[in-house]
Amino acid sequence: MPIVVTLDVMMARRKMRGRDLAARVGITEANLSLLKSGKVKGVRFSTLEAICEALDCQPGDLLRWEE
Repeated sequence: MPIVVTLDVMMARRKMRGRDLAARVGITEANLSLLKSGKVKGVRFSTLEAICEALDCQPGDLLRWEE
């Protein structure tokens, strides 16, 4: 998969647990886990915005493209 989700890396840098992030963003821990694993087909901009706000980061800190 050319798009790699690095959400777990940013969570570790911010010392935030999945349970806490899911609660702040307003999604389930199961959906957060699917997002971290890259098993989702898409993400809403509103969800991405909430994650970036909670982790004080940019979308590019959470996603990267690989050949």
